[in-house]
Amino acid sequence: MQSKVAALTMVRDDLFFLRAWLHHYGEVLGRENCYIVNHGRGAAVAELAAGCNIIGIPGDPHRNFDMKRWRLLNNLVEGLRCYYDHVVVGDVDELVVVDPALGQNLLEFLSKQPLRQVLTPLGLEVVHRIDKEPEAITDRILGPRRHVRLAPHYSKPCVVSAGTKIARGGHFTKIDKLVTPEALYLFHLKFCDFPEYVAAMNRRNAVTEEIGAGVKQTAIGRHWFAEARGEDRATFEAFADLPMQEGFDMAPYRQAMHDSWKPRGTTGFWEFDRPDIAAQFELPERFFGVF
Repeated sequence: MQSKVAALTMVRDDLFFLRAWLHHYGEVLGRENCYIVNHGRGAAVAELAAGCNIIGIPGDPHRNFDMKRWRLLNNLVEGLRCYYDHVVVGDVDELVVVDPALGQNLLEFLSKQPLRQVLTPLGLEVVHRIDKEPEAITDRILGPRRHVRLAPHYSKPCVVSAGTKIARGGHFTKIDKLVTPEALYLFHLKFCDFPEYVAAMNRRNAVTEEIGAGVKQTAIGRHWFAEARGEDRATFEAFADLPMQEGFDMAPYRQAMHDSWKPRGTTGFWEFDRPDIAAQFELPERFFGVF
């Protein structure tokens, strides 16, 4: 049983994304090294994640949900670092992947990385091109889905081997050195499947409706609210309008992160610019089946 790398997430009812998370981290790291906070103690989550370390917590809706969530995750990361060299932490629809061209899986890659640092993979958002990808997802996501858009917002400092604080949402830490290995990616899956997107947004809208407070009165991501949702099919149809890029060279985008690296005001956190970039890529076939 390896004891180098652990993965940590929090989930409530998102079984589609949890399956992908378990496929990826469970297979690469071993389920005994996967830690899942089961928000609401869902029986389906516990059943699906059998063999993992499951932490059940109350699921009462709360207007400061995201603040409380990251307070808990921060403390769990610090505790797990006492037993593991690296802890990968993030939302259940975020997967950290090593480029298959390197010939190493995530465990092999991280086992060779220096300690006392935070790694920031380049963020890529898997998008369902409903005009080109009619195939339903039955097992693996990449293959049936092969298009990604640049997502600087999801270039998150999420592989932790140093004592630090992670900001709410997981976007910033207090480590002043930016490390962006060229083979490391974070794939965000929110838009990877149109039917699953609709179902997930319905669940999130129901939670915020139950809380009964607006965007400005809560510490919850704006995307959880019905008024910020927009029209679902139009959202997916718009992916076809993103300019298609040749090849798969991500070096300029990593360099832009380093070029804009700076303190985040007086908060103690560090950041890089996160512009909206109108660009999409077709993934090389070597990524198909990774998750």
